[in-house]
Amino acid sequence: MSSQTANRIDEAYKHLLKAETEQQSVAPLTQAYPDLTIDEAYRVQLKMIDQKVRNGQRIVGKKIGLTSVAMQELLGVDQPDYGHLLDSMDMTENESIPMTGLFEPKVEGEIAFVLKKDLQGPSVTIEDVLAATDYVVPSLEVVDSRISNWKIKLTDTVADNASSGLFVLGKERFSVKDVDLMKVEMCLYKNGELINKGTGLDVLGHPAACVAWLANKLYEYGVTLKANEVILSGALSAAVIAEAGDRFKAEFTNLGTVETSFS
Repeated sequence: MSSQTANRIDEAYKHLLKAETEQQSVAPLTQAYPDLTIDEAYRVQLKMIDQKVRNGQRIVGKKIGLTSVAMQELLGVDQPDYGHLLDSMDMTENESIPMTGLFEPKVEGEIAFVLKKDLQGPSVTIEDVLAATDYVVPSLEVVDSRISNWKIKLTDTVADNASSGLFVLGKERFSVKDVDLMKVEMCLYKNGELINKGTGLDVLGHPAACVAWLANKLYEYGVTLKANEVILSGALSAAVIAEAGDRFKAEFTNLGTVETSFS
């Protein structure tokens, strides 16, 4: 890596760190660093995660974003992206989430996989994912952006840990042998009103295909998906803005429900 590249990665890292330490959104990285590449953006993300781990946080899983055609077209990309889940992001179902510490949160309904054995690319298949899965649960992801007004392009969201915020897992666990994940339907409610719907088909054709993509992508960075990790497989529908006082519920066929609220 050239010194110029290393300096650009360090500057971009400090740009996002400033948002977190001052609790104030910042301008897009693509505005300040228009030549930042996708690979460099992932290295910014890893630098931020490494620092948080050194500060005592623990990696508990990964999240996959941009799994729908609509979102890929919106950002002009042809593949998903990924981010890291930390123990500090894990919220208990039905406990109110304080808006303090969040920027511009939005809520998505997803299927979460919990692994019972490692998954290492580069040739992981859907069948491999299902065999490595301990159980699946319904989940809500609270996506958030340190970039002001969500004015993001792909390198912005990748560097910003795939716009990760928080996540909530449902309490009831399900075996992948008992659920046809492709046919799972999800209804997302905000304050009792149905806002949008989605199915397992909407995320790369199968939620497990998203996890396979992730395992194979991480191989490029020498990273393996580990047993006991939580993998958020991608939003089944569009993200919905969350504000103080809002309550959300995602209802899944054959997977039950998961709920959260904001204060």
